[in-house]
Amino acid sequence: MNTQSIDLATDRQRTRPRSHRMKPKRTGRNQTDDGFLCKHCKVYVSSAAFLSGVENRNHCPYCLWSRHLDLYMAGDRLSACKSPMKPIGVTVKAIGKKYGSAHGELMLIHLCTDCESLSINRIAADDIPQTVFSVFEDSFRLDARMRSRLETDGISALTSRDSDTVHAQLFGHRPDLAEMLFSASVKAPLVAQDD
Repeated sequence: MNTQSIDLATDRQRTRPRSHRMKPKRTGRNQTDDGFLCKHCKVYVSSAAFLSGVENRNHCPYCLWSRHLDLYMAGDRLSACKSPMKPIGVTVKAIGKKYGSAHGELMLIHLCTDCESLSINRIAADDIPQTVFSVFEDSFRLDARMRSRLETDGISALTSRDSDTVHAQLFGHRPDLAEMLFSASVKAPLVAQDD
């Protein structure tokens, strides 16, 4: 009778779906499941997807600095470099194309401070919009060598001509002067004149 119960236990293990027996996947990150310490500003950053809206958080929402973790694709965590990456600009991910069209999701351009590798990262829901806009404005001062390198890599950094688009995506619609004057005149109370 004992041998029969052992055989049943062995059979139960064999019939379990394979996923129940697998160990959790290791990502190679030096972080807990909850987050990491920013290498640049030293602030603790949560990597919870429900806060950031992204699955593979590797940049700080406060200073926007990243860490060189990915080698071939977002989330692979195969890079041996692991050095800090400076945010140097903003681009747009186009639908159906690579990067650079004036339509689509805003993306941060990062430059590795050690190996000078370039990468593109999605802007997360909890990134500070004012900091993203500051990176965008700072990118106007990129030197010709870096602009050429971005172009060679197929990355089109947004320029001052794209200010309204970037502002609208980060902060919402920016009314033009005519709209502001019109809304001010509509809101002004009518003053009754005495005859």
